[in-house]
Amino acid sequence: MGRLRTILHGLWRGLNGLRRFLHLVLLLAIFGFVIGIVRESLPPTVPERAALVVEPQGQLVEQLSGDAVERAIENAQGEGPEQTSLWDLVHAIRAGATDDRIRVLVLNLDEMGNAGLPMLEELAGAIRVFRASGKPVIVYGSSFDKDQYYLAAQASQIYLDPTGYVLIRGYGRYPLYFAGLLKKLGVKINVFRVGQFKSAVEIFTRNDMSKADKKQSLAYLDALWSTYQREVTAARKLPADALSNYLDSLPKAVAAAGGDAAQVALKAGLVTGLADKLQVERRLVALVGQNPQGSFNAISANEYATIMHQEHRVRDSDKPRIGVIVASGEILDGDEPPGLIGGGSLSHLIRKARRDKHIKAVVLRVDSPGGSVSASEEIYQQLLALRAAGKPLVVSMGDLAASGGYYISAPANQIWASPATLTGSIGIFALIPTFTGAMNKLGIASDGVGTTPLAGQFTPEQPLSSEARELIQSQIDRGYEQFVSRVAAGRHESPSSIDAIGQGRVWAGADAVRVGLVDHLGTLEDAVRAAAALAKVKQYRVQFIQPHLSWAQQLVQRAQARAARVAVSVLGPQLKLPELSAVEGPLGPYAHQLEQLARFSQRGKLYAYCFCSAN
Repeated sequence: MGRLRTILHGLWRGLNGLRRFLHLVLLLAIFGFVIGIVRESLPPTVPERAALVVEPQGQLVEQLSGDAVERAIENAQGEGPEQTSLWDLVHAIRAGATDDRIRVLVLNLDEMGNAGLPMLEELAGAIRVFRASGKPVIVYGSSFDKDQYYLAAQASQIYLDPTGYVLIRGYGRYPLYFAGLLKKLGVKINVFRVGQFKSAVEIFTRNDMSKADKKQSLAYLDALWSTYQREVTAARKLPADALSNYLDSLPKAVAAAGGDAAQVALKAGLVTGLADKLQVERRLVALVGQNPQGSFNAISANEYATIMHQEHRVRDSDKPRIGVIVASGEILDGDEPPGLIGGGSLSHLIRKARRDKHIKAVVLRVDSPGGSVSASEEIYQQLLALRAAGKPLVVSMGDLAASGGYYISAPANQIWASPATLTGSIGIFALIPTFTGAMNKLGIASDGVGTTPLAGQFTPEQPLSSEARELIQSQIDRGYEQFVSRVAAGRHESPSSIDAIGQGRVWAGADAVRVGLVDHLGTLEDAVRAAAALAKVKQYRVQFIQPHLSWAQQLVQRAQARAARVAVSVLGPQLKLPELSAVEGPLGPYAHQLEQLARFSQRGKLYAYCFCSAN
């Protein structure tokens, strides 16, 4: 027994020691994890002589959408981000103009995707501020498309790879039309709308563009192209018709140059010189010195923006504030994440601004094609409450502030837009698909009886009766009258005058000023200054109002992102987010429009939405 007791005692001591050891290892792991999170949250340092590098990745957006953890996985897998925040770049470039440590601004636009002209104008304005400081702006590109070249044109030195090209195709709009497909499927789309130009429904009801849509589309596309040419030629000090002449002669000029498109761009004065990436790097090393990796001393715009945000927050903590609320994306009911506008979630931010005594005025930055009428009305009422509380409201329009996007702009004291903003589209519609044709093709029928003329109506398996159609159209008419009255009240005009420029018509910002839908042309900074003047505030700090995260929530978010990066480093390519194309299958190219059809077919919902675009 004594020997057994000794063995058991020794075994217990060993297990207890192992337990303590594992506890220690766990505590050290947790400690290391927390230290890693804290270190990641610390801002980087700025070299004494540095180039500020702006490298937009993917689409330029007003507000990053999606989940931080998903973005961490993509970054850890070596995939570039699909979006870049416009305002981080603008803030970094403007701050760098007055920072003695920043000696040069470098633009690498190769990975930048599509961006609307108003957003490009905001970024171009920041670049011009930097150039005005006397510091050089250098851009390198393996090639330049329309959007990339607009920004490149603002630089003091533009270097194009000798194998590259400058291809500026102008603006066009070529939507997909689904009437033929829906007819083959036996699906009937019942349309209810008000507005001669309200073309949002036509992609489901036609096989081609209507005359009214062609008229309004060509009008705003011409306005965008005129603005683009004017601003690019002014930046490059070229004749007003230089871009048109370049594009008209491009095929023959490149053929005559033996396919050397880079030389054609150089001779046209579109670029400063031809150089590869290594040659440009050597020029930058001469300007700011060499880093330990053999390249030039640099800091990225995202890192620099983080540093500057923190410095300004500390320095200007006692100043009154002008709040900026970003309303970007489709307008939907309820709460929505960044990248979409939820009637509930945006209303919460507006209430937050109204109750914050430090915020003296609000700028609502709108970049939205619209969406749910009920959500738009919810936001509208919160904005009225903001104004009733004595806080001025100024709207700054981005690429698109049309239909529901204009609805939520209507209560503003002032509306500012870019000359290239697409706005207006004052109109309402409803879509109700019925599937009786599809059911008949499958040998399925629906029959029965009901106690009222509306029994069984508003379901996809029953055709709409005349009574149901009359009911829906009367709601659409009333919704349009309410939309017009909201705009008329905000614009201090009669409903009849607003109806005359409404009817679902889309206007470019320059024309919207002429017809009275917009007060002034300018940037977000102009709108902020106007809001401060209305609030009679001379010294202020701009505060972007976002959903509040507690310290614990921020810590959890950072921990999740760090865990995602660790998981990717361990699992490597085995950890993959599902590819959208694989999920969509053969309907991939049309999935977005079909998704919109499903969303616009919710029972009892009216929509103020604009399918307007410019590519």
